[in-house]
Amino acid sequence: MLKGIPKILSPELLKVLCEMGHGDRLVIADGNFPAESIGKNAKVIRMDGHGACAVLEAVLQVMPLDTYVPQPVTLMQVMPGDPVETPIWDEYAAIIRRQDGRDGEIIGHVERFAFYEQARDAYAIIATGEGALYANLMLQKGVVTE
Repeated sequence: MLKGIPKILSPELLKVLCEMGHGDRLVIADGNFPAESIGKNAKVIRMDGHGACAVLEAVLQVMPLDTYVPQPVTLMQVMPGDPVETPIWDEYAAIIRRQDGRDGEIIGHVERFAFYEQARDAYAIIATGEGALYANLMLQKGVVTE
């Protein structure tokens, strides 16, 4: 165990976060996301049993978001006509504000299939047990200045 590191972050995930460089992307995927098939060229880390909010909170405690792009956070858009509500997005925005200090303007939205394509190029995918629909998000790593 280490001091100051959220206990939810496994040694495997810490290693991956440390390996990532500026501009690399990390997907935090909900339980329905096809992590293994989309992540064939990425590192897939299983975090079944954990929700996406807890994972996001912990990751942002150790990984900065990119400040060189306007929207270092990307959410998967709801498909037109899909009657799904996305209250988890508000939770994400609150976590990002608390951990990063910036507001919701740094959060972009990408059409579902475009999100999948972008996720294929991610450095890593965290497969959570999140049950909320459209709860997938992608983070672009920033520069560590401390």
